[in-house]
Amino acid sequence: MTSADDTVPAGPGVLWTATPTGRRGPKPRHSLEGIAEAAIAIADAEGLEVVTMQRVAESLGTTKMALYRYLPGRADLDAVMLDSALGTPPPPRGERWDDALVAWTGALFARALERPWSVELAQRPHTPGPQELAWYETGLAATDGLPLTAGERLDLLALLSGHALSLVRQEAGARAAEEELAAGLAAVLAAHSDRFPRTAAAFADAGRAEQRDDAFRFGVRRVLAGIAALVAEREA
Repeated sequence: MTSADDTVPAGPGVLWTATPTGRRGPKPRHSLEGIAEAAIAIADAEGLEVVTMQRVAESLGTTKMALYRYLPGRADLDAVMLDSALGTPPPPRGERWDDALVAWTGALFARALERPWSVELAQRPHTPGPQELAWYETGLAATDGLPLTAGERLDLLALLSGHALSLVRQEAGARAAEEELAAGLAAVLAAHSDRFPRTAAAFADAGRAEQRDDAFRFGVRRVLAGIAALVAEREA
């Protein structure tokens, strides 16, 4: 998600200009939803860097040139992948505005954590699709009535989503590094735990995930504490 001052590519993008499926004429062989599912399956299994128009076309049993009938370029493929990965936001939760924003940010964090590669797509310049705008709508609803300008409300969502997505990126990288390190050290530590008890205990400690969750909650609460102070100042 972007702040109010971020620039995005010109044009609405394929998510907003696709021809309705109910038009007359032969039924299209593929849909944007089906193309997104194929691309997401590749990204989940092999990583975002493996996703190309050629690979997606092959997985759908068609040609790269045929795929361009649905997606004019790679940026459009990124757009449908991101919008599908974000999905529909959960309904607003919490009676207080700060509780509602904690729940909103937590839901975004959990959704991105399911597919960490979506963070890279979200941080590329792009025109938000329908699902992403639905996240904006839900987040902005939580700020209704606060003495904030429209730009400040958008920047608040950018701060919260930026914190969530940065932790997802960190966790994804840390997880891969830790798994590689643990695999190499497991046998050594098992055989020599008496010589390195603290090291063996540290790698066996399951509290690392909880510590990352604490970092998430701490950051969100500090951002909202600053906003609460600003709201109190303006209301006074």
